[in-house]
Amino acid sequence: MPEVQVRRRLGVRVGALSVLAPVGSFAGKGTLRVLRVSVNERKTGSDDNLELVCGYDAYERVN
Repeated sequence: MPEVQVRRRLGVRVGALSVLAPVGSFAGKGTLRVLRVSVNERKTGSDDNLELVCGYDAYERVN
């Protein structure tokens, strides 16, 4: 699901957002999509305990 839609549905409950990218100089192409949603157990009792891990549809090498 696209990252924007996920954040809208979750509201302010997102505590961390990580974007996966290949090693080197690359730019993301396409839609940023959520790959994994997990609960950050270290922040239990808080509303911002969700972590989103995202990635783009494709990556293009930047010279």
